[in-house]
Amino acid sequence: MARLLRSLALAAVVAGPVLAADRPGDPAPVIAAERAFAARAAVVGIAPSFLEYMADDAVAFTPDPVNAKAFYGARPPGKAPKDGGPLLAWWPNFAGVARSGDLGFTTGPATVNGGAPDVFYFTVWKKQPDGRWKWVLDAGIDANGAKAPGPDVPPKLLPPAPAAKPGADVWAAEDGLNKAAADNVAGAYRTALAADARMQGLSHPPASAATEVAAQIAARPAAIRFARLGGGVSGAGDLAWTYGTATWTGGRGHYVRVWQVRPGGWKVVFDEIIDVPPPAPKT
Repeated sequence: MARLLRSLALAAVVAGPVLAADRPGDPAPVIAAERAFAARAAVVGIAPSFLEYMADDAVAFTPDPVNAKAFYGARPPGKAPKDGGPLLAWWPNFAGVARSGDLGFTTGPATVNGGAPDVFYFTVWKKQPDGRWKWVLDAGIDANGAKAPGPDVPPKLLPPAPAAKPGADVWAAEDGLNKAAADNVAGAYRTALAADARMQGLSHPPASAATEVAAQIAARPAAIRFARLGGGVSGAGDLAWTYGTATWTGGRGHYVRVWQVRPGGWKVVFDEIIDVPPPAPKT
């Protein structure tokens, strides 16, 4: 289903009025923008609203990463829900933002035409120079969402990072995890993950409890070759996002992560692997 959603358009970020956070690290503006955009998509349709609210350099997976604006700009706009087009609904159940209030993310379940949730979206948001939020990366996965909180349940919030300036380069932390995972995925994540990290992907729904995260790590390939392609860091230097390729014996895909400064340095607070199915055999 996530691939169906990506073929319709990508779960998105919101551009909207600037909302002031009550305190550093408060993701209220990002959550409010996400919900406002979901309402907008229900009126005008998927592709037009996504094009309206994506940044010029936004990245989409189709299934490999491409410039989202170029990709969707070349596609027919499709119909609005009132005219028979698909109704995509989504809502955040986990969100975070940098202390500087310029970079954030949300993730949660998504449905099409009122069906049961079987997709989890993930978007990275960036505040633009004019103060509006637009999305810079979108990546969804197929997974059973029967246990996902509904739209009326307040999302869990990432605790704000400490005010202290980070003591190490996030890119060094990222490359260190990637290097270690090529030999030992479980060991690499044990070192890099925050205690309250969230993981999802490879058909596994979000895991946040320690036992669930451990089970998801155990279900992943024992060795994965990650290669970073891009990302960005907040103005405060406390939150970062990364994405890249992932290959393992018998398969390939992509990863996306969110890193946050913690007392012990940079730690992964969100990690997702999106598998790319092998091409269909020629007939």
